[in-house]
Amino acid sequence: MIGIRHGGGYYRYRGIAAPHGGPRYPYDSGVSELPILAIDVDGVISLFGFDAAPPAELARFELIDGTPHCISLAAGERLTRLAGRFEMVWATGWQERANDRLPAIIGLGPLPVIEFDGPGAAPLSGPAHWKLGPLDRFVGRRAVAWIDDSFDQSCFDWAERRESRGSPTLLVPTEPELGIEEGHVAALEHWSGSLTRI
Repeated sequence: MIGIRHGGGYYRYRGIAAPHGGPRYPYDSGVSELPILAIDVDGVISLFGFDAAPPAELARFELIDGTPHCISLAAGERLTRLAGRFEMVWATGWQERANDRLPAIIGLGPLPVIEFDGPGAAPLSGPAHWKLGPLDRFVGRRAVAWIDDSFDQSCFDWAERRESRGSPTLLVPTEPELGIEEGHVAALEHWSGSLTRI
């Protein structure tokens, strides 16, 4: 098991021992692509909720569409290190706006965008997180890691259902005042390295 510590809980994925040692996670995605990394912006790249602004060497304020955003300077480099292991997509309420300014600010993108409004963006039934319907349709059976600052129980239930059907799923929660950290990158690298297509 790999666990990411967050908010007093551990979020895990199951690993199966490989013949040569180390956990492996066999799955049949029906495709040969890399796993998807679905990236939120607010609380992952754009920081908020802090008592005092982060030091200038860690973040800087940018005016985006008339709204000030505290952008993590480390986020771009950390996410770029994962680019060879994942197909990266924006999974954010920013939608296409993420490609308007973020590539110039953090050096990542443009990336494909999961559309959360418009045709085909209906949510899953019941009290599901607003991103789950479009995200589920976008990823299909492929392995997916999703980094976000606002998971709820419906997200964890969705991940468990996907796993029970053989689709590896890793939820990576962040603290919105810190965003993506080195521990998240290490966990994502380890998880992606544990996947073995069958």
